[in-house]
Amino acid sequence: MKILVTGGCGYIGSVLVPKLLDQGHEVIVVDIMWFGNVLQKHDKLNVIEMDVQDVDNLPMTGVDVIINLANIANDPCGDLNSKLSWEVNVLTAMKMTERAIELGVKQILHSSSGSVYGLKEEDQVTEDLSLVPLSDYNKTKMIAERVFMSYQDQITVHMIRPATVCGYSPRTRLDVAVNMLTMQACVNQRITVFGGDQTRPNIHIQDITDVFIYFLGKGPETAGVYNAGFENISILEIAERANEKIPSEIVVTESNDPRSYRLNSDKLLATGFKPKYNVAYAIEEIIEAYQSGKLIDNDNCYNIRTMKKLNI
Repeated sequence: MKILVTGGCGYIGSVLVPKLLDQGHEVIVVDIMWFGNVLQKHDKLNVIEMDVQDVDNLPMTGVDVIINLANIANDPCGDLNSKLSWEVNVLTAMKMTERAIELGVKQILHSSSGSVYGLKEEDQVTEDLSLVPLSDYNKTKMIAERVFMSYQDQITVHMIRPATVCGYSPRTRLDVAVNMLTMQACVNQRITVFGGDQTRPNIHIQDITDVFIYFLGKGPETAGVYNAGFENISILEIAERANEKIPSEIVVTESNDPRSYRLNSDKLLATGFKPKYNVAYAIEEIIEAYQSGKLIDNDNCYNIRTMKKLNI
């Protein structure tokens, strides 16, 4: 297949794209490259540095599937430039889908977020629960879902709601819970936990990239929204798990982030998908990558720091 991956140079894309190439697909990556490009050259890979908002020039001719990873990601970045978040995450989604339909693209796989549910008291958060997003970022993700799904009678749409992603990538993010707390242990032997009691769902980066591959080319009979998260654990427990590998002082402070929920992914599991990795593996590989010098704690690993440096 010919696949367009928007935002393909990012945290998830840097793991997903090589997998697609290994399967023999022809891949086009469009990325604005705020964080650079770590993808290796390949005969079937074309990497284009461009803004996904330039929809009229997106290379969609002959494309079978779009995997949409491009977005202004996480709450701090959404707050930093709310207007840009709405333009990239929502308006561009609409324009891109309409053009994809015109050009005969068969399927869109969109990376949404488990954060669209907001604060939930239910023991298990399933896809049929109401969406009550708390931040601008969460709201853009919710509206983008509705935009994509409004076209589902014209194009096959698979909407993936990932839990917090963890684990090593050639472009690792250190502003996500497991990676961040593990890196604090590695660098400082001191882990700062904000709140700690909040339960958050997690998914390893190898598993979330496998979810996209799993749905690749599937027809409208499987279309719809799917949660993707397999370990619901508290922030404090994540810190304690990192502490087991790198003995550290754990400091608990107050938090202004009340989000606490357990993502239920039974719908995804019922299709036959099986996760292979976990938080423990992510902690170990972050430690190994740091100790081997493969992973360096710098501004490029933090979305908000990079956006501020670029005056975005």
